[in-house]
Amino acid sequence: MTLRPTSLNLIAGLVLIALPFVYRDPYHLHILILILIWSFAYTSWAVMGRFGLVSLGHGGFMGVGAYVTVLLWNHFGLSPWLGIPIALACAGLLALVVAYPCFRFRITGHYFALVTLALSGIVLQVITATRNHTGGSLGITPERTKGSHIWALQFDDKIVWYLIALGVWAGGLLIWSWIDRSMGRYAMEAISEDEDAAAAAGVNVTAQKLRITVISALMTAMAGAIYAQYQMFISPDTVSGIGISLQMVFAAVVGGIYVALGPTVGAIITILLAEVLRIGFGTKAVGWDNLVYGVLLVVFIIFLPKGILGSLLSSISTRSKRQNG
Repeated sequence: MTLRPTSLNLIAGLVLIALPFVYRDPYHLHILILILIWSFAYTSWAVMGRFGLVSLGHGGFMGVGAYVTVLLWNHFGLSPWLGIPIALACAGLLALVVAYPCFRFRITGHYFALVTLALSGIVLQVITATRNHTGGSLGITPERTKGSHIWALQFDDKIVWYLIALGVWAGGLLIWSWIDRSMGRYAMEAISEDEDAAAAAGVNVTAQKLRITVISALMTAMAGAIYAQYQMFISPDTVSGIGISLQMVFAAVVGGIYVALGPTVGAIITILLAEVLRIGFGTKAVGWDNLVYGVLLVVFIIFLPKGILGSLLSSISTRSKRQNG
């Protein structure tokens, strides 16, 4: 009997759900939670990147999602259940303010990348400059609740956080699949090939690009908010800035931009690399991960442009065609 893809997906899903109840090592669960959260963040970047919209400002969106959620809780007592939607609205509005002029006036390619790079730097500077509220470069910790942990979205049990992160990660894959099967995908592919030809064929270029950009920004902000609630500490370096933006690019490219699970593979590589450097070299390895990211990014762009998972699937497909042919 041959298992269909839907059956395999169901089995994989059940295994992932059951995993924390079978294997409860706190450290390993912590690593898995980080991989799932960052996989979602990297997937959000790949949603844009796969269509040629190279953003270097997603660290800004992640910072907005994290800091708005935490600040609303710390200063106004607003539950993350309400704070997260507000944070997403702020990130979506920021994406519109930055992206609309770019798309309206045909600012594309490396010029668009530079604009988004500036966005990431601006958000980082705003967080650092408003230190009386955000804690500046020292970071900020969400205040511990004295009431309901559910209302405050604060849980000490890593199994709970694993299931939350798993749900968020699965949601990211569903969004990817929805975009992949929608007519908007063909419109975006046409735009990435030739904007003028796509416009001549009746595609609303600006609207389509704005749509995919806002979706990507909302997902990234969501990742930032969930990361802040899980870690119970955020700083400009951990959720915002150019470093985080470049980390997203690296992970998505290395894993495979054009494959749904590519960013997840990238997350596994980046998280494990950071842990190996931290455990093996301690404080001596501070900043080494960014150096390694940069070197590997150049190598992968030159030799494996489809990423690890993309190249593997392409190789399997080619072999299968040769055997059947």
